[in-house]
Amino acid sequence: MAELTRSLTLLVHGAPKSGKSTLAASAPGPRLFLDIEQGAKFLNIKPIVWDPATQSPPEPDGTWDTAIVSVRDYDAVLRSYQWLQSGKHPFKSVIIDSISELQAKVLENVAGRQQIQTQQWGEILRHMAGMMRDLRDLTAHPTNPLTCIVLTCMSREIDGRMTPYLQGQAAVIAPYITDLTGYLAIEEFQHPDPSQPPYKARRMYIVATSHAMAGERVGGRLGEIVEQGDLDMVTMIDKIFGTPTTATPPTATPTATPDER
Repeated sequence: MAELTRSLTLLVHGAPKSGKSTLAASAPGPRLFLDIEQGAKFLNIKPIVWDPATQSPPEPDGTWDTAIVSVRDYDAVLRSYQWLQSGKHPFKSVIIDSISELQAKVLENVAGRQQIQTQQWGEILRHMAGMMRDLRDLTAHPTNPLTCIVLTCMSREIDGRMTPYLQGQAAVIAPYITDLTGYLAIEEFQHPDPSQPPYKARRMYIVATSHAMAGERVGGRLGEIVEQGDLDMVTMIDKIFGTPTTATPPTATPTATPDER
């Protein structure tokens, strides 16, 4: 009997500079990083720049752990997805940073820089919801399943509660697509030594609270809050599925022909 895929999908939202991209970059490598906010250059990674429109996916030769696609338009995302869907790639994780900015790219793709028309919102919603579902389903790819997918998202406050910053019904649909919806925050704590000043730490809420939208379907294995010491995608996957007892041999990357690009 086939085993269930050891995979995790996360939608993480939070305030600017709260560490969403850093958390995403802790996903298992080799990683594909769709850099829409142009912030990957500040991460602690070994990058290689990849153009999915003109190049085959890079070979994992040890000189890089993250392939960066600089997303200037929605077409770059679609071409990246075509490679992922083909299975002819070395990636174990995919990161979109961020889907808030991606929605703006989709909007431009549909309506240009003109005022969005009411009838176009439905098309934008279909693009966004379809792409997020398609990415999630790559964790069950028949020949080269992904281990981890991370979607970062801005936050906005609605009625005193922080929610993912997406337009229209995409804001409602997105949290249902992933295994975890996390709200990442930087909070201040009293130091155990009263003589020391308070300190700040990151933590991710994965159970809904009165002040933030969050949710999980991993059986409570991560608790209600992931504290700073465990804010690492590999650590979270191990907590959910257990630490692997044996190393998994590397998957050979099929060679693509020009017609398959």
